[in-house]
Amino acid sequence: MSLKAAAAAVRRNAHAPYSNFQVGAAIRAASGTVYVGCNVENVAYPEGTCAEAGAIAAMVAAGETKLTEVYVIAGSPMPVSPCGGCRQKLAEFGAGEVPVTMGTTANDTEWHMTLSELLPGAFNKDHMDGA
Repeated sequence: MSLKAAAAAVRRNAHAPYSNFQVGAAIRAASGTVYVGCNVENVAYPEGTCAEAGAIAAMVAAGETKLTEVYVIAGSPMPVSPCGGCRQKLAEFGAGEVPVTMGTTANDTEWHMTLSELLPGAFNKDHMDGA
């Protein structure tokens, strides 16, 4: 299954009763395994979980810590990009050159970027040296 298909499939499971904005994410780990996540809202905003965070949690729970590709999809008129927090979460587990594709269920438009393009000047473990 492609990352796009996996993200689109899990998006349908999103729990978004407040915003009605369902998001799905699929990430490919270094092993080639695909992990998915969907947004899970909570009435006590902002206590929900983003789709990207859910996919990362599934990857880490399976014992993997390196991602090599990301796909995010939402039912919006233009592709949706990961929020700032998720950009940092993705950068924790992926190198700057990791491709991130953002798509929409509304049409075939896709945006293609790398993690470095999404999060220039990312805070990383090198900043913690000597701490």
